[in-house]
Amino acid sequence: MRVTIQRVTTASVTVEQRVVSEISNGLLLFLGIEEADTEEDIKWLCKKVANLRIFNDAQGVMNLSLLQINGEALVISQFTLHASTKKGNRPSYIKAARPEVAVPLYEQFVSQLEKDLGKKVGTGIFGADMKVALLNDGPVTIQIDSKNRE
Repeated sequence: MRVTIQRVTTASVTVEQRVVSEISNGLLLFLGIEEADTEEDIKWLCKKVANLRIFNDAQGVMNLSLLQINGEALVISQFTLHASTKKGNRPSYIKAARPEVAVPLYEQFVSQLEKDLGKKVGTGIFGADMKVALLNDGPVTIQIDSKNRE
């Protein structure tokens, strides 16, 4: 399971010209799911996201977590995070989970993150053509892979 995290002051997702979710100060998460992902990956990654200290404290140092600032989260499914560009110029998405596997894991991830944060989490619509707007704060962008826990 891979996530690209962007610290934002605002973010929204639009489907068919309708805003389906929006947040203010918090994290925009692009989530990529692969066939091998499990509940363990979800729990580890959600805990990491909720407690990642990437928000500024009173001294301007990135020392506070999403939990500590009572920030919001928006989770967008993005199978392209598992793109392989090893051969040729057309990416392969063979490692990305098919919808019948990915949808339940995506829903579990959202539920676990809501539990860890103690609040509702915004989402896009799985598999839809989504337009994501954001104002990256910093900019701060971090990538985490649950299979490579460095």
